[in-house]
Amino acid sequence: MGEQAVSAVGQGGGVQNERLGALLVFGSAFFWSFGGTIARFLSVQDSWTVVFWRCLFGGLFLLAFMLVRDGPRGTVRLFRDMGWPGITVGLCFTIAASAFIVAISYTTIANVMLLGAGVPLFAALITWLVFREPVSVLTWTAIALVICGVGIMVSGSFSGKVSPVGDALGVLIAFAFALATVVTRRYPHVRMTPATCFGCFVASAFAATQAGSLTVSAGDMGLLVVFGAFNLGLGMACFVTGARLIPSALATLLSMAETMLAPVWVGLVHGEVPATRTIFGGVIILTALIGYLTAEFLRQRRLNTTGRAMPPIA
Repeated sequence: MGEQAVSAVGQGGGVQNERLGALLVFGSAFFWSFGGTIARFLSVQDSWTVVFWRCLFGGLFLLAFMLVRDGPRGTVRLFRDMGWPGITVGLCFTIAASAFIVAISYTTIANVMLLGAGVPLFAALITWLVFREPVSVLTWTAIALVICGVGIMVSGSFSGKVSPVGDALGVLIAFAFALATVVTRRYPHVRMTPATCFGCFVASAFAATQAGSLTVSAGDMGLLVVFGAFNLGLGMACFVTGARLIPSALATLLSMAETMLAPVWVGLVHGEVPATRTIFGGVIILTALIGYLTAEFLRQRRLNTTGRAMPPIA
C-alpha cells in the first residue's frame, strides 16, 4: 500500500512537471513571437547597431539568470564544462541571432519565421549527410515537403516582391539552428544556457565592429532593452527551463507557436501582410512539420514509458 502511494505521488509530480514544462516552453514561444513586432518599432537604420544592443542585453539577462539559478561558482563551471560543442552551439546562435535582424530588414517577418520552421527536418538531413544515420520514410517525406514549401516561398524573390538576400538569410538561420540541434544531440552534456549566453556576447562583439554607430535615442534604447532582455533572454530562460521537463518533440511542437503568432502580431500592429506564396509555402512547411513532430512525440512517449532518461537541455 505504501509503495502504491509513493508511486501515485511520483506520477502526480511527473504530470505537474510536464505541465509546467509545457507552459514554460509555450511561454518562451509567446515572448519570442513579439520579436518582429518590436523590431518594426525601432527607428535605428543600421541593423548591426540593433544586433549589438539586443544581443548585449540578451547575454546580460542570461548571465544574471545563471548567477541566480546556479550561483557564481556554478555559472563558472557551466561555462568551463561546455567545451567545444558548447562553443559550436554558441557560434550557431551568433549566426542565427545576427542574421535574423539583418534578414527582417530585407524581407517580411512571415518569410523569416516560416523558413525557420523546418529546423528539425534540416537537422535530420544534416545528421544523415554527416553521420549517415538512417532516416525514416516519414522523415524523408516531410523533408521533401519542406523543401517544396521553401521553394514556393523563395520563388517570390525572383519576382522582385521580396529580396533574395532576406530569404537566403532565413534559410541560413534555419541551418544554423539545425546544426546546433545536431551538435546538442550528439553531445547531450552540452548546456544550452551558457552556450547561448556565449553566442549573444560574441554576436554583440562582432556587431560592434560592423556598426556605423552604437548611439541610439532614449526611446530606441528602451525598446532594445525589451528586445534583448525580455524577448530574447527571458524567452530563452523559459525555454531551457521548460524543455528539460518534456519530450524534445513536444518542446519543438510548442515552440512552433512563435512561427504562427509572429506574422499575426506584425500584421495586426504594423499591417505587414504575407504574400500569397508565403502563406501557401508556409502551410506546406507547417503541415509537414506538425505531422513529423507528432509522430516523433508519440515515439518518444513510448520510449519514456520504458524508463529511458532524457538528456539535460539547460
